[in-house]
Amino acid sequence: MHEVIDSPVRQPTHLLARVLTEVFAPALLAAVMPIVVGVHRTSPVSVGLSWALVGALFCSIIPNTLIWWGVRRGRLTDHHIRVREQRRTPLMYGLLSVLVGLTLMVSLDAPQPVTAMVVVMFGIGLAVTATNLAWKLSIHAAVAAGSAAVLIIEFGTALLASLLVVALVGWSRVRLHEHTPAQVIAGATLGTIVAIPAFLLLS
Repeated sequence: MHEVIDSPVRQPTHLLARVLTEVFAPALLAAVMPIVVGVHRTSPVSVGLSWALVGALFCSIIPNTLIWWGVRRGRLTDHHIRVREQRRTPLMYGLLSVLVGLTLMVSLDAPQPVTAMVVVMFGIGLAVTATNLAWKLSIHAAVAAGSAAVLIIEFGTALLASLLVVALVGWSRVRLHEHTPAQVIAGATLGTIVAIPAFLLLS
């Protein structure tokens, strides 16, 4: 995709898009979602929270520590990894991290809903990694859509508002010239298709 460089004078919509991109970044959602599910579905809450933190460690903290390390060493352009060709190795390491976490959780009989959420993240990561071999879709949109699907399953129609967040995240990626509308739609579709059956079957 041809990148467009914004003028030094940032427009309000650009700043809003940047905030949305950072607040709803895949790394943050991957850390928060196991906690939300663990606290909501597990009793006692302390058990769910403990295992959710394990999920957050392997789904978010470890993979993104590796990404930041790659940025600092100059191997990656930025923490969102704009260049598709640079994404393969970080995505593979991320999948390995999540797989190790899943193995630990299954072996030690972690609460099923938390494990299901981690499986959702692994499934989205796997689908994104496979697609990235040929095409750069929006990981932001994929994780946001998958998270919204889980929230709606967990909390019902009250969380339909989370779909607005998905739309705003998609808009932010297009506004920042990081993705085309097609790449955003593809990412959101992929995240939804993976998350719904995986979470329903396993939770």
